[in-house]
Amino acid sequence: MANVEKISVALTPEMAMTMRRAVESGEYASASEVMREAMREWHARRTERERALAQLGSLWDEGVASGEATDGETAFARIRQTLHAKIGTGGSL
Repeated sequence: MANVEKISVALTPEMAMTMRRAVESGEYASASEVMREAMREWHARRTERERALAQLGSLWDEGVASGEATDGETAFARIRQTLHAKIGTGGSL
Protein backbone atom coordinates (compact mmCIF):
# COMPACT_ATOMS: atom_id res chain seq x y z
CA MET A 1 0.00 0.00 0.00
CA ALA A 2 1.57 3.28 -1.10
CA ASN A 3 1.78 6.38 1.07
CA VAL A 4 0.91 4.87 4.43
CA GLU A 5 1.84 6.16 7.83
CA LYS A 6 2.50 3.72 10.61
CA ILE A 7 0.67 4.66 13.83
CA SER A 8 0.56 2.85 17.14
CA VAL A 9 -2.91 2.41 18.65
CA ALA A 10 -3.73 1.23 22.17
CA LEU A 11 -6.78 -1.04 22.43
CA THR A 12 -8.55 -2.65 25.34
CA PRO A 13 -7.91 -6.39 25.63
CA GLU A 14 -11.45 -7.06 24.39
CA MET A 15 -10.97 -4.88 21.30
CA ALA A 16 -7.61 -6.48 20.56
CA MET A 17 -9.12 -9.97 20.86
CA THR A 18 -11.99 -9.02 18.57
CA MET A 19 -9.51 -7.71 16.02
CA ARG A 20 -7.34 -10.85 16.24
CA ARG A 21 -10.39 -13.10 15.83
CA ALA A 22 -11.51 -11.16 12.75
CA VAL A 23 -8.08 -11.62 11.17
CA GLU A 24 -7.74 -15.29 12.24
CA SER A 25 -11.18 -16.10 10.80
CA GLY A 26 -10.09 -14.72 7.43
CA GLU A 27 -12.63 -11.92 7.51
CA TYR A 28 -9.71 -9.48 7.23
CA ALA A 29 -6.20 -9.98 5.91
CA SER A 30 -4.56 -7.97 8.68
CA ALA A 31 -5.13 -5.81 11.74
CA SER A 32 -4.32 -2.81 9.56
CA GLU A 33 -7.22 -3.72 7.27
CA VAL A 34 -9.55 -3.85 10.29
CA MET A 35 -8.37 -0.42 11.42
CA ARG A 36 -8.73 1.09 7.94
CA GLU A 37 -12.32 -0.12 7.71
CA ALA A 38 -13.03 1.18 11.22
CA MET A 39 -11.62 4.58 10.25
CA ARG A 40 -13.69 4.68 7.03
CA GLU A 41 -16.87 3.91 8.98
CA TRP A 42 -15.99 6.46 11.67
CA HIS A 43 -15.39 9.09 9.01
CA ALA A 44 -18.68 8.27 7.28
CA ARG A 45 -20.60 8.61 10.58
CA ARG A 46 -18.93 11.95 11.31
CA THR A 47 -19.71 13.21 7.81
CA GLU A 48 -23.36 12.13 8.15
CA ARG A 49 -23.60 13.76 11.59
CA GLU A 50 -22.21 17.03 10.24
CA ARG A 51 -24.69 16.89 7.33
CA ALA A 52 -27.59 16.21 9.72
CA LEU A 53 -26.54 19.08 12.01
CA ALA A 54 -26.31 21.45 9.04
CA GLN A 55 -29.79 20.35 7.90
CA LEU A 56 -31.17 20.82 11.42
CA GLY A 57 -29.61 24.29 11.55
CA SER A 58 -31.26 25.17 8.23
CA LEU A 59 -34.63 23.92 9.45
CA TRP A 60 -34.20 25.90 12.66
CA ASP A 61 -33.41 29.07 10.69
CA GLU A 62 -36.41 28.43 8.43
CA GLY A 63 -38.65 28.05 11.48
CA VAL A 64 -37.37 31.25 13.08
CA ALA A 65 -37.81 33.14 9.79
CA SER A 66 -41.39 31.87 9.39
CA GLY A 67 -42.65 34.22 12.07
CA GLU A 68 -43.95 34.08 15.58
CA ALA A 69 -45.11 30.74 16.94
CA THR A 70 -48.81 29.99 17.28
CA ASP A 71 -50.39 27.99 20.08
CA GLY A 72 -51.29 24.49 18.86
CA GLU A 73 -54.97 24.71 19.81
CA THR A 74 -55.27 28.09 18.09
CA ALA A 75 -53.60 26.74 14.95
CA PHE A 76 -55.87 23.66 14.83
CA ALA A 77 -58.96 25.82 15.39
CA ARG A 78 -57.92 27.98 12.45
CA ILE A 79 -57.37 24.87 10.28
CA ARG A 80 -60.79 23.47 11.27
CA GLN A 81 -62.42 26.79 10.44
CA THR A 82 -60.75 26.86 7.02
CA LEU A 83 -61.80 23.26 6.31
CA HIS A 84 -65.39 23.95 7.39
CA ALA A 85 -65.50 26.95 5.08
CA LYS A 86 -64.21 24.87 2.16
CA ILE A 87 -66.14 21.60 2.64
CA GLY A 88 -69.05 22.64 4.81
CA THR A 89 -70.05 21.24 8.16
CA GLY A 90 -71.33 17.86 6.97
CA GLY A 91 -69.42 16.11 9.71
CA SER A 92 -67.44 16.94 12.78
CA LEU A 93 -63.70 17.50 12.47
